Amino acid sequence: MADIDNKDQAEMDPADMEDVEEVEEEETGEDENSKARQLTVQMMQNPQILAALQERLDGLNGSPSGYMESLPKVVKRRVNALKNLQVKCAHIEAKFYEEVHALERKYAALYQPLFDKRSDIVKAAYEPTDEECEWKADEDEELTDEMKDKAKLEEEKKDEEKEDPKGIPEFWLTVFKNVDLLSDMLQEHDEPILKHLQDIKVKFSDPEQPMSFTLEFHFEPNEFFTNTVLTKTYKMRSEPDENDPFSFDGPEIMSCTGCTIDWTKGKNVTLKTIKKKQKHKGRGTVRTVTKTVPNDSFFNFFTPPEVPETGDLDEDSEAVLAADFEIGHFIRERIVPRAVLYFTGEAIEDDDDDYDEEGEEADDEEGEEEADEENDPDYDPKKDAAPPAECKQQ
Repeated sequence: MADIDNKDQAEMDPADMEDVEEVEEEETGEDENSKARQLTVQMMQNPQILAALQERLDGLNGSPSGYMESLPKVVKRRVNALKNLQVKCAHIEAKFYEEVHALERKYAALYQPLFDKRSDIVKAAYEPTDEECEWKADEDEELTDEMKDKAKLEEEKKDEEKEDPKGIPEFWLTVFKNVDLLSDMLQEHDEPILKHLQDIKVKFSDPEQPMSFTLEFHFEPNEFFTNTVLTKTYKMRSEPDENDPFSFDGPEIMSCTGCTIDWTKGKNVTLKTIKKKQKHKGRGTVRTVTKTVPNDSFFNFFTPPEVPETGDLDEDSEAVLAADFEIGHFIRERIVPRAVLYFTGEAIEDDDDDYDEEGEEADDEEGEEEADEENDPDYDPKKDAAPPAECKQQ
């Protein structure tokens, strides 16, 4: 990032630049360690990443029994034959996922008219009919006539106090704020921009093209940038690695490509200006310099780290890409298809229901067992005071 220096810096002898030391930073951003910690916290709050990490750790717990090494040579030959069959299974599985991708493409075309209508309602391009707005509440949601009348009066009062809003204001911003994985990426300065987000679409690669999908973020005209669509493309691979075919577990994202955001002057929230005081070692004079540095923002999502052709990345870049891939998949598979349920919070409740409270269940079962024992007339607590000798740990 090029430095933006003041006039004093321009007038300084280039030979003196080596004698400059930074003595103070007036407007400091987070240092690299802080950013790394923040990224780690964000990743650790994602249950899917935690599950994948736990699965990886569980895999490390196992160890070969040694039985394989003890087998006769003729049996080892047969095991090798099984491994060759397994490689062929992996290649068949790769073809299966290619056909799944083709099915996703087919059904995406069927979903799209419904998603387009959703977008029209959100951005006030279409007003749904009374019939389309009729929603039958669940039995638990049924209200008495008195409560319905009271709720209707309150809504009418609110409508009188406010101007008639168009469409569904802040629809996508609310979705983002309701989902931890996305809200962790949001900064306060991102919110005014995301209020202009009108739709998110998923486009799949054409037939006979390498497997990929593109996220399209559609914006209404705004004061922040001139783009109407921001894109992020994820390239995938569905074939076993020749060097490690047994590691194949479905399509994997190989790389992602963002887009250039044409920011309006002074509106780029991905950069910030900081001022530093520098003291000349020889003369003792102090000057103030201005620098432009990266700033935390959701819109950094559109400038992911580049994956070199060798595929080798440092640990920080690998962590950033791992989180990025997870976010891309989540937007594609959950957010876009079920946006209204994340807007209302219903999908969030469903996600919470996917996780069993195993500890509480165990405590409840233990409590029930204790209660049964206490109610048993033949139960003698003294018998359970200490385990039999053969049960004690050695």
